[in-house]
Amino acid sequence: MLLSLLLLFVLASPALSLKCYVCSSSTTNEECNKNTQECQAPVDMCMTVVDTLGSAKSIVKQCASQDTCNSASSSVDANGDGNTINCCNTHDLCNFSGAKSVHVRTSVLLSAAGALLLLSH
Repeated sequence: MLLSLLLLFVLASPALSLKCYVCSSSTTNEECNKNTQECQAPVDMCMTVVDTLGSAKSIVKQCASQDTCNSASSSVDANGDGNTINCCNTHDLCNFSGAKSVHVRTSVLLSAAGALLLLSH
C-alpha cells in the first residue's frame, strides 16, 4: 500500500523545472531581469550572452539545453569587444548576472564577512 502511494505521488507531482530570466537584445542587466520563464526539459539551463562593441552592449538571456551551453564559447578581443556566454542551473534565476566574476566576488566577500564575524566573538 505504501509503495502504491509513493508511486502515485511521484507520478502526480509536476516535474521540477528551472526558472530563468529571459530577454532579447536588452542594453542593461536590470532591463533584462524583468521577465522570467520556466524552462522545460531538455532545455534545463539558463544562458546569458553579452555582446560588446565599444560602449554598446546587448544582453540576451534564455533557457538553453546542456548541449547548447557546452558548444557555446565566449570570444573577447584585447579591446573587450566580442561576446561572453555563461550558463547555469544551480538555482532558479541563477542568470541574474552574466558575469562569473560577480558570483566569485560575492562568495569571497560573504566568506570574509563570516570569518570576521566569528573572530569578533
